[in-house]
Amino acid sequence: MVLDLIAQLDAEQARRIKTENLLRQLLAARSGKRSEQITEEQLALFEAELKTQGVNVEELSKHGGSGPDDKDPPASADSGAGAKPRGRSPLPAHLKRERIVHDLAEAEKHCAACDQDLREFGEETSERYEYIPAQLIVIEDVCKKYACQCTVKTAGKPSQPIEKSTAGASLLSQVIVAKHADHLPLHRQAKIFRRFGVELSVQTMGGWMGQCAGLLDPLYFCLKDFVLSSKVVGTDDTPVKVLDRNLPHTRKGRIWPYVGDRDHPAVIYDYTPTRGRAGPEEFLKDFKGHLQADAYVVYDSFFSDPERGLVEVGCWAHARRHFHNALENDQARIGGVLAMIAHLYGVEKVARQKGLRGEELRLARERDARPMLIQIHEYLLVIREQVLPKSESGQAIAYALKNWTALTRYCGDGDLSIDNNGTERSLRGFAIGRNNWTFFGSDNGGKTAAILRSFVTSCELAKVDPFAWFRDVLSRIADHPVKRIKELLPHQWAPVTR
Repeated sequence: MVLDLIAQLDAEQARRIKTENLLRQLLAARSGKRSEQITEEQLALFEAELKTQGVNVEELSKHGGSGPDDKDPPASADSGAGAKPRGRSPLPAHLKRERIVHDLAEAEKHCAACDQDLREFGEETSERYEYIPAQLIVIEDVCKKYACQCTVKTAGKPSQPIEKSTAGASLLSQVIVAKHADHLPLHRQAKIFRRFGVELSVQTMGGWMGQCAGLLDPLYFCLKDFVLSSKVVGTDDTPVKVLDRNLPHTRKGRIWPYVGDRDHPAVIYDYTPTRGRAGPEEFLKDFKGHLQADAYVVYDSFFSDPERGLVEVGCWAHARRHFHNALENDQARIGGVLAMIAHLYGVEKVARQKGLRGEELRLARERDARPMLIQIHEYLLVIREQVLPKSESGQAIAYALKNWTALTRYCGDGDLSIDNNGTERSLRGFAIGRNNWTFFGSDNGGKTAAILRSFVTSCELAKVDPFAWFRDVLSRIADHPVKRIKELLPHQWAPVTR
């Protein structure tokens, strides 16, 4: 009976600790500081604690820098060419300029003191911004008709993105970019158009976006082939609310980004109604290479089957997050782990500053990061025996050790990244957007958003204006040769001069 009561007490205490930790994380995420940044003072304290435990990281970290969060020393005022120029920056030269000359009145051009006329000897110029509101115009396509005794001919007009629609390519582009790049919900856009004296319903604009997504569908699959031809692809997922007419509340759908490597600068999104394995399995069925992701269980079967040809690459940002969540309750042990992880990021920081890539980066990692990885692994094996398996510290240690091979794979290949932060950044648009448009109207709406956002993000990566790209591509994709459809991808796109 006593043993049973002790077991119940331990289980209840574990649940209480888990609930308290979860509540603390939720409160911090809602109103507190969300950064995982660690100061130099904290790192010094953590390293001092490691020394008391017999672990000396100074020799291992002498090449690697001080960590991912260290800031470069501030530049002095007299630092030369690298110093930031003082004063107001000139207004952009590419903007259209309108010259307005302000002159003296004729009576003021005569000097009463010497009774002579003033002579012009120069001018003083200043510049300011002025905003010209957007406007809607109506284009009338007039097709001339000709006839003879046996024939009637009518002049043709250019193909429109949506035949028999009142929306031209530029209006469709504005609606798409406003929602998926600027996160402006359709009902707010309808309010803006109403100020122009034009009534456009939310249903009408939603239908336009669905039709545009269908028009871009072949280009979407072309973009998919381009991204999946990468050596390494990063992926993650994020939940989005979806309306369901059969339920009294919304349900959760999923957006999955797939990010190409540095030689394939593009992102493609996929939507699935659930977080099940079928979604990524279907999307990645033809991909062979390195897949960088968190340790989500659905990926395990991908890597365990040799015929799939997928190699797992871990994410040190995810591993560090687990340790950071456990830091408050166990600084003595977890602080040392974070200090050593900081030195791994220090190696990456120094490599970026030197512009190392490929084989040079691999050699730098082998020299500066590999010894620290060995030290981290040995330290985790030691402290694993000192913590409860169900505690936050125990779970963080278990996560790192379970995925150790994937977490250290980046060290042997200069084309791999230490973390999957690039993929997480690609989800920022959806994270901001769902706070504005709140939900998808249906699963089809989720697929439409995935297609359109894929091109918005890929345009941003290619330093292309998304509005200009959509306006040009929507106006000519219907007549563009299928064999040359790759020319319309954002990283290869060149606008047609008209």
